Amino acid sequence: MSPTLHRVARFADLSADRGTRVRVKGADKDAQEIPILLIRDGDAVRAYGADCPHAGGPLEEGAICNGRIVCPWHKGTFEVRDGSLVEPPPLKALTRYEASIRDGDVYVSSQPVESSAPKKAQDKDKTMLIVGAGAAGAAACAALREAGFAGRIVLAGSDAREPYDRTSLSKFTLAGDMPPDDVPSLLDPGFFGTHDIERIESQAVKLDASDKHAELADGTKIEYDAALVCTGGMPKALDIPGANLEHVHLLRTRDDARAILASLEGRKRVVIIGASFIGMEVASCLRKRDMDVTIVAPGKVPFAKQFGERIGEMFKRLHEKNGVAFRMNARVSALRGGNAVREVMLESGEKIAADVVIAGTGVEPATRFLSGVTLEDDGGLSVDATMLAAPSLYAAGDIVHFPLPRANANVRIEHWRVAQQHARVAAYNMAGSARNYDGVPYFWTFHYDKTFDYLGHVKEPDSIEIDGDLDAQHFIAYLMKDAHVGAVVACEHDAAVCRLAEAMREPLTLDDARRIANA
Repeated sequence: MSPTLHRVARFADLSADRGTRVRVKGADKDAQEIPILLIRDGDAVRAYGADCPHAGGPLEEGAICNGRIVCPWHKGTFEVRDGSLVEPPPLKALTRYEASIRDGDVYVSSQPVESSAPKKAQDKDKTMLIVGAGAAGAAACAALREAGFAGRIVLAGSDAREPYDRTSLSKFTLAGDMPPDDVPSLLDPGFFGTHDIERIESQAVKLDASDKHAELADGTKIEYDAALVCTGGMPKALDIPGANLEHVHLLRTRDDARAILASLEGRKRVVIIGASFIGMEVASCLRKRDMDVTIVAPGKVPFAKQFGERIGEMFKRLHEKNGVAFRMNARVSALRGGNAVREVMLESGEKIAADVVIAGTGVEPATRFLSGVTLEDDGGLSVDATMLAAPSLYAAGDIVHFPLPRANANVRIEHWRVAQQHARVAAYNMAGSARNYDGVPYFWTFHYDKTFDYLGHVKEPDSIEIDGDLDAQHFIAYLMKDAHVGAVVACEHDAAVCRLAEAMREPLTLDDARRIANA
């Protein structure tokens, strides 16, 4: 029986630059209306689920660029022609619906089109090991099956049974907006069973790249055909007197967030050591709880290394306007108290009263369990554009030095979306489908209900061109290097950032970037 088609729009009213949201009544009597995104594709129309499968971003508020749909929230990207996934953080394709045009009217079915399963590779006897159960590990599991790998997949890591969105911890959980148990999983419920993936909740204690052998903390031994190491960065513990006092915390996991929330109960004064992205996001969360917050950090300006001093000063003013006190160009020499912290001592001799201390002083690559492969001075692994670190050994995320596309440089970038990009490239290569990393790095940071987007990557820009008003948090900043746009920082310009996210796959002059942003 053919599905019922619903007339939803005039084709002539559809834009070629962005999608159009419509709603269609479900087939069942009591079914709710289904939000559907219409895309004008030349003389044809495509229809997909209107909300991004990652976090529900409204896709019609994003952009259509280079034949791709870009989500406005976290820049997940899908092909216009079939809704297939191009870039994470979503880890699956868009739901597709039948659509047609008759007499200038657009008709859409409320029944999803069944996706065709990928052709299974002839590799059922092979074992793929993924070490690290975070964002990259989740992306690799999904991509291996997406690529048609039919053999054994083992995901090993001790963080949590279901990989989850750790970025929410510093952005929402400590503010009280999202309890730790509500932090969303990165994979659909039942994913491991549905896709026949072994999940071992134990971390690797040894992996020998020379004999393709791994051992886990629980005693499990695994011989693999190919492995992906994506263990991420471990927070740097404080190495000062008093670091072991009660109510002194790091933040990486749900359990860390629970411990911080428990420490905050009945207490008022918080000192954050380090003006990192996590540290500054935590400050924003804690001010929402009306905590007294002081940030202590070396350096003159927060984020100067990433954004330059002018934009860094804007972030500092934003936090000060919201009640955060700063001690910049300062270092902590000791923490003091009885059983629990009561005071933070600075090298200058200043004392800051503190009921809770949270350290956000960076991470180091979690690679000490590796052998048979050469590590860089910082503990990271160098990979090529396929994410290969050694024969049959791939690596992704915070631990890797990788060739940055369109730049003569190897970089290490500590952000989860980049880690997922890496993992998808590695997984496809592990499955026998050649791919190179050619993405545009992207991350977002959240302060006082404002989202700041960062596209690309550049060290020591030659100049920074700013369009808009920094202090009103409504701007696009272009970080220039060798007469091209190396990176973009923006706030309140979602659609422009969507277009630039795709356009920056090619070198852009400042004039090109401004034209695309203002389209």
